[in-house]
Amino acid sequence: MKHFAAAALALSMLPPMAAAEPELQISRAGTRTANSAPAQNFTGSVRVEMLYTPAGPERTSAGSVSFAAGARTAWHTHPLGQTLIVTAGGGRVQRLGGPIEEIKAGDVVHIPPGMKHWHGAAPTSAMTHIAITEALDGKAMDWLEQVSDAQYGASQAAAAAGPSQAQRLLGDVAPKLAQLTDDVLFGDVWARPGLSPRDRSLITVSALIAMNRPDQLRSHMSRALDNGLSKDELAEALTHLAFYAGWPNAVTATGVAREVFATRP
Repeated sequence: MKHFAAAALALSMLPPMAAAEPELQISRAGTRTANSAPAQNFTGSVRVEMLYTPAGPERTSAGSVSFAAGARTAWHTHPLGQTLIVTAGGGRVQRLGGPIEEIKAGDVVHIPPGMKHWHGAAPTSAMTHIAITEALDGKAMDWLEQVSDAQYGASQAAAAAGPSQAQRLLGDVAPKLAQLTDDVLFGDVWARPGLSPRDRSLITVSALIAMNRPDQLRSHMSRALDNGLSKDELAEALTHLAFYAGWPNAVTATGVAREVFATRP
């Protein structure tokens, strides 16, 4: 009996068991799926990849949203606001009663709680942004009516922008090829969320350097800068490729880069 009493006394003197600490969570690239956004809340081709969905008492979610050219959200509000981080391409955002604001890769947009607004891609450019949203009582947004073409300003923007590069290069000889280039290649393939426009630009520029295609490389180097690649990164890519694609190809690409860089700040 004395032994049991001694054991009980010893146990009572031990510190209480600490609660188990939460585990560090890592969502690996390539393990998440992207789904088409619901048509009732969006116009055009939009895909959403949820980066983080809150659990337990947490209220903040994060998702990567990829808009094809011309695609956008419906009007909506957020009870606790939202922050958008543009990661690739160019787009638009507008609050009710305010002007349409142009946004590009690297821009950060904060929408205050309750503000009626919409956001999406530009008429001639795809866009991807990360949306960080906090829910109130389990609700992160209130969807409203669709953004009309007149509100979006698609026709005015297209007229101001003039014909696309594909239309200028191909439209007089092969108008269908120009249309497929705009609608399928850049409107669909470049808007797919599996790769960001920035990564697609790096791949495309590298392939054109390797194949020694200076005419196509010129326009894609400019697009690469629009999609977030820096001049230093492009210069490093052509330097690296000299060892794999040949010195003459890299020298030709350097001349193209000199021309493109001279036109950009």
